[in-house]
Amino acid sequence: MQPNSCIMNTDSIERHIEIEAPVSRVWRALTDHGEFGRWFGAELEGPFAPGKTTAGKITGPGCANIPFTVTVQRMEAERYFSLTWHPYAVKEGVDYSKETPTLVEFRLAASQAGTRLSVKESGFDKLPAGRRSEAFRMHEQGWAEQMKNIRAHVA
Repeated sequence: MQPNSCIMNTDSIERHIEIEAPVSRVWRALTDHGEFGRWFGAELEGPFAPGKTTAGKITGPGCANIPFTVTVQRMEAERYFSLTWHPYAVKEGVDYSKETPTLVEFRLAASQAGTRLSVKESGFDKLPAGRRSEAFRMHEQGWAEQMKNIRAHVA
């Protein structure tokens, strides 16, 4: 590899934010399905639990009433929360169930400000080539906004 060469990551998106709130408060905003829905812009039908799928719909502008389904992978109290979903699955009549979902991982740690929240979404390279770059681009922009949303929600 050349010294100064740039490697572009197309498989994962990572964002970090400092939130002026205790870890327990941020954890609740992430893992309580009602709170998650309020800051994320979704209406979910049931609680989050490891190994369980929760369905609902997106309520945000431009995406209202689009089906939204997540499957919780792991919940390690006040430290780690992960789920899978089909990213940017917004076209009506398209069956996304045959695609490999992406993995979304939230990590929380106490910080001087209160909580350092990190999110990583990975697995974009496994999406069909025809929609991979758009899903990545939309989620890259989306996570920047969602980090602001959760910070505002817990403030």
